[in-house]
Amino acid sequence: VDNIFLDLGFSAQEAENLLIRSQLILALQNQIKARNWTIEQTAQHLQQSTDRIQALTQGKIGKFSVDTLIAMLDRVGMTVKIEIFPKVA
Repeated sequence: VDNIFLDLGFSAQEAENLLIRSQLILALQNQIKARNWTIEQTAQHLQQSTDRIQALTQGKIGKFSVDTLIAMLDRVGMTVKIEIFPKVA
């Protein structure tokens, strides 16, 4: 998988973390759009402040940990599966 964050100069470890968080945020954004939720409705369903949901909808990756994003996906009925592979030399 190509990782734009590597191209932007992040370390391999940080780029991988950013890629994972961006994928989780995108999945959440898609769920919010599919439900036509307002910021306020989303905040209520995800048990977050409206400021946090605004950051989520704007894709502010740095505001969210992987743990938080997985918990929010769970609240919208999604499950996250992780695949682990050896590094390609």
